[in-house]
Parts: sequence; structure tokens; C-alpha cells
Amino acid sequence: MTTKPAGGTIDGPAGMPGRAPAVADDRDSRPSFDALLPPAMAARAEDIGVRKARQDGLGLFALAVLAGAFIALGAIFATTVSAGSGDLPYGLGRLLVGVAFSLGLILVIVGGAELFTGNTLLVMAWASRKISIRLVLRNWLIVYAGNLVGALATAAVMFVSGQYAFGQGSVGVAALAIGNGKAGLDFVPAIALGMMCNALVCLAVWLSYSARTTTDRILAIVPPIAAFVAAGFEHSVANMYFIPEALAIRSWAPADFWAAAGRLPADFPNVTLTGFVANLVPVTIGNIIGGAVMVGVVYWFVYLRQARSRSG
Repeated sequence: MTTKPAGGTIDGPAGMPGRAPAVADDRDSRPSFDALLPPAMAARAEDIGVRKARQDGLGLFALAVLAGAFIALGAIFATTVSAGSGDLPYGLGRLLVGVAFSLGLILVIVGGAELFTGNTLLVMAWASRKISIRLVLRNWLIVYAGNLVGALATAAVMFVSGQYAFGQGSVGVAALAIGNGKAGLDFVPAIALGMMCNALVCLAVWLSYSARTTTDRILAIVPPIAAFVAAGFEHSVANMYFIPEALAIRSWAPADFWAAAGRLPADFPNVTLTGFVANLVPVTIGNIIGGAVMVGVVYWFVYLRQARSRSG
């Protein structure tokens, strides 16, 4: 049996003396409230990025459709919570809406789906040369298209349901106000708001990589998502629901809805197809910068860059 002398050496292979293993730093053995610490989170993000990039296209698209619908469900919840809440202080009302909207990312992360904004973190695996830029762009295109289909389909179902007429039309008025505000943004501010949004969304995804339980994941997701909604930042996939839903209400809601709501379609002039595209383009650009650069590249540089330089 090999024994370890007190002097600090052990028998190596074929009886050759070897160095004793270093004594673990006391700090390494201390318990942590984090299931995984940031270096291990970075490795997990890299591994997940490789797996996502290599997933078959049909399965990827189906999961992306789910994610678009899940984010739309969060948007529906947020819209309903915001209806008739004008008497609340602005910040408190926005906080409640943000907490409600976090349902969307909880469903994506815990339920398992593919969300374009979160998948901007694939750049971590690309920077480590684990996947090609072609695979990154393939994933983004398929997932973006699937998210759009899921969000639009959910908007169509919600319009047909007539839920916008609930609360004497207050839900529909809230949806119209949200869509009108988003479609009226100028190009550069929309990029900036998209950057800040996806920095927080990707931080929520990043924090979820530390988790080992469903409870951990939910607790990690809610604060960043509530923060971006409360602050008024712009999420491209959420806007794939918000603006089309507002457009459907403005275009096809019956006269009794407008009578009950006490509003007119002309009160929401920005809610047009052109306004939808004019929002989606800059917000998507901002989301890519916020997620890929402000979160993905930064964490790759801190935790994975040296491993990449050692391996190649």
C-alpha cells in the first residue's frame, strides 16, 4: 500500500518519489450558497452553447416556437396586471408588471425551450472555438424564426379569445398603449434599450447556470427580468407579441369594445405594420449587442480566455 510520509512526498509510478498533492485551501472547502461558482458556470455555459448549436433543426425550431409562446404568456400576464393600474405610483406599477412578465423566462428555462435573446450567449462557445460562426448564425436564425411564429400564433389566439375586452376594455387599452409606445421609439434609443434589456435577460440565464434545483432557477430569474421590464427596456421576442396583439386590436376590434373602452383607433397612431418592423430591427440589434458582447464576451474573457489560450 502506498503511504504518504510526513515529509510531503509519496511514491510515484514504479516506486519513483513524487510530489505530495497540495493541501486544499481552506477557502475552497468552505460551504457556499451558490450551487456552482462563476468559473463552473462559464464552463456550463460553454457546454450548453455547444449542445444548442449542434441540435437538429426541426427540434430546434419546435422548441423555439414554444419559447415564443412562453414569452407571449408572460406578456399576457404583464398586460393584464397593468390594466387599470394607473392609480398606482409609476415605479410600483412597473415592478408588478415586471414580476408578472418573468413568468415567460421561467417557462423557457425550467420548461425547456429555445429563446433567441438567451442564445446570444452561444458566443462563449464560439470564442473558445468549440463551434463555428456558421453554427451560431444557424441557431440564431432558426430560433428567431421559431420565436416569431410562437409569439404571432399566441397573439392570434388571444385576439380570437376576446380577452382584450375584459375589465370593460381596460386589458385591450393596456395592450394598445404598450404597443403604441414600443412602435413609436426612435431607432437609436431602441438599440440602447435593447442592449440593456438583453444584458439583464442574459444575466438571468447566466445566474440560472449556477442552479441545481427548480427553486434556485426561479429565484435567479425573477429579479433581472422584473428589473428590465420595470425600467422600460426592449425585448425583441416580447415585442413579437406586444405589437402584433395591439395591431390586431386596433384593426379588428368591434365597435362595442371601443365604446366600452372610451377610446378610438386614432388614439394609437404608431400601431402599424411599419411601426412593428421599425421597432423589431433596432431592438434585435441591441439585444445581440447586450447579450453577446456585454455578457457573453465579458464572461468568456474573464473565465474561459486562459483555458482557450492554453489549449491552442
